[in-house]
Amino acid sequence: MNRLLLLVAVAALAFLLSLALPLSSFSELYARDPGLAQALMVELRLPRALLALTYGAALGACGAAVQTIFANPLASPDLTGTTSGAALGAVIAAYLLEFASPLALSLGSVAGALGALGLLLALAGPRAETATLLLAGLAISALAGALTTLALALAPSPFAFYDAYEWLMGSLVDRSLSQAAFALVPTLICIALLLRQVRALDSLALGEQSTQAIGYDLRRLRFWVIILTAIAVGACVAICGAIGFIGLVAPIFARRLTGGRPGSALLPAAMIGGILLLLADLVVRFAPLGRTLPIGVATAVLGAPFFLALVTHSRWRLNR
Repeated sequence: MNRLLLLVAVAALAFLLSLALPLSSFSELYARDPGLAQALMVELRLPRALLALTYGAALGACGAAVQTIFANPLASPDLTGTTSGAALGAVIAAYLLEFASPLALSLGSVAGALGALGLLLALAGPRAETATLLLAGLAISALAGALTTLALALAPSPFAFYDAYEWLMGSLVDRSLSQAAFALVPTLICIALLLRQVRALDSLALGEQSTQAIGYDLRRLRFWVIILTAIAVGACVAICGAIGFIGLVAPIFARRLTGGRPGSALLPAAMIGGILLLLADLVVRFAPLGRTLPIGVATAVLGAPFFLALVTHSRWRLNR
């Protein structure tokens, strides 16, 4: 409980820093024009911070749940093709159906995420080994990426292609409070429903037979985890595009805080995911590069070395 309260405090601090920084510029603007400063806070900074916290929480919690049902620490939403599938579904909804409302994008994203997870289960099985999972995830991501490129090639104008390409790299910029709410509401509902499965997910640490002996229905548990993951990740991808590696990193840190219990790591993973994405957003905002990097690029650059280290450590443990 103390560790969870500490995570809540750190998340609140990161959220406030995202709103306030840089302090000197905001205080000067508020002194000159309070109305403009308030508009900047409500219309630009607040939606960005809310989306970072929401998207990070969705990736963290869903990553922990997916890793548990696959019994594999590499089964994050982006590495299983879920994020790529969600992006494909959103692009199809936006450009082939020529209807880019938030609801259409979200429905398309959820359908794409469900398709990717369903295909992964068909190819790799529910308890895939690391190599099988990675190969299946890479195949699904490559297929989704190729189909996304095809959908973008059919975009009605070069401007639409550019906008979609920038969105696909992941961005929290120029989003509204209504868009933030569109991602926040389904994410909160899905995380709350996942938290109701904590005991069932914890029991998987004892093995499938023990879980079934206790009285849990594994097929039903996997079905709900897949559905809830697709909804939460799909809703966030529809608004912000694809952001990777948070769903891989956050659950690993969370399990260290909970003594390795997979189900109990859901809420800490959500908090850690939100903190990591808020901090990543601060990095891209203040990096001295002359322009703001897409946050999806930043998380990939920061997360790829962690992923390689994790794979290397896994191989070392297997070869011992």
